[in-house]
Amino acid sequence: MKLAFETRLLKFGKMGEKTGWTYFNIPAALAHKIAPATKKSFRVKGKIDKMEIRQSSLLPIGDGNYILPVNGAMRKTLNKKNGDKIQVVLQLDKEEIKINSLLLDCLADEPEALKQFNAMPKSHQKYYSKWIESAKTEPTKIKRIALAVSTLAQKMNYSEMIQSQQ
Repeated sequence: MKLAFETRLLKFGKMGEKTGWTYFNIPAALAHKIAPATKKSFRVKGKIDKMEIRQSSLLPIGDGNYILPVNGAMRKTLNKKNGDKIQVVLQLDKEEIKINSLLLDCLADEPEALKQFNAMPKSHQKYYSKWIESAKTEPTKIKRIALAVSTLAQKMNYSEMIQSQQ
């Protein structure tokens, strides 16, 4: 089912790993029209204003409600900030997640890293792939792959990997 609604961009204050995130709410009543009886994260596709989205995860926040994070690149494309109104169209995205092929090749050479990666939910694997794909240059892409493989071998998750670089 395809849903259309208007909402506002919001920003978390101090909220653990979500501190500073920009997002919008998807109330339980709407989320359950997209994916009935689902209580965990699921992927959607659609539009935010005129910007197409796909393979974006709705994250549960309790009581059947969800959020959809809106990263910096998305905000720039939308030309929107915290508090701005947005028009949203969402539907369930059943397309299989595609993982960066070079990352998979490098993981194949590191059994411990591959084991850690394969133990993760597909949505978490996608964080790595999207982060690698977002690199603007080939050297940055290679550096990110090396960091991902190295930290996965150390049994770090995505947020631990990112924090280790700050």
